[in-house]
Amino acid sequence: MKSMTGFGRASQATETLIASIEASSVNRKQGEIVVQLPRNYAELDSEVRKFVLGKISRGRVSINISLEQTDKAPSPISVDVKRAQALSDALKSLSHEIGQPLDITATDILRAPDIIKFEDKKVCIDSVREVIMPALESAITSLVEMRSREGDDLKQDTLDRLDTLETEANSIESHSPSVIARYRENLHRRLKESGLELDLSDERVLKEVGIFAERCDICEEVTRLRSHFSKFREYLDSSEPVGRSLDFLCQEINREFNTIGSKANDATLAQHVVTAKTELEKIREQIQNVE
Repeated sequence: MKSMTGFGRASQATETLIASIEASSVNRKQGEIVVQLPRNYAELDSEVRKFVLGKISRGRVSINISLEQTDKAPSPISVDVKRAQALSDALKSLSHEIGQPLDITATDILRAPDIIKFEDKKVCIDSVREVIMPALESAITSLVEMRSREGDDLKQDTLDRLDTLETEANSIESHSPSVIARYRENLHRRLKESGLELDLSDERVLKEVGIFAERCDICEEVTRLRSHFSKFREYLDSSEPVGRSLDFLCQEINREFNTIGSKANDATLAQHVVTAKTELEKIREQIQNVE
């Protein structure tokens, strides 16, 4: 079981290029990948997304990719030496013709077109891929490991709370028979107080008690709860994404406790139901962060 929150960072370098990648993820019901990389290499966006989605099924994952050229990368400045020499020769010739000294300066060279060019040279896309993908794999590996560690903590906390739910369900089951006995006693007391002397074995009394017993019977709900608890533990031990399945089970468990509460008509059972639902809500809060 994995959490949906995590962080990973990695770098990769070649002789001419350095890639630094940060990957972070937060909760989302679906898988959502946000990639930030230099515009010149936008064609790698889909490849990066595909790789990340192969590792992560749920959560919003932000991938920040930065690229830096090393000292050995081709210089972005180029000089046309022949044009510079031609300019110098032209000035010397003009100086001779007019009889005035015309020395060439750096300003003259900078102002002359096409002698010095500043170019933002685009690196070959294969070279960029060669440095980005290993860094991406390392960053995502770190992120997944962090999600796994947090998932282990979530699992242990959920197991502890699941134990509490099972304890409450057992208490509800053990207390349930006394509800019918108490109803029978109260019914007899009310009959006596109203002046109707009926024996507890009277057919009409037994029929009324039987109807109440059938109406408040919670055996099916308790059985389903045990089945849900067993399935819950099975999902917690799974290595597959189980967040949606666990969320569905929480809804089903909540439905069973609600049914028990509506059937019970008993203060003690109602208190057990309230305690169980409070603990279940804490589990649901944790499950919202599970992949």
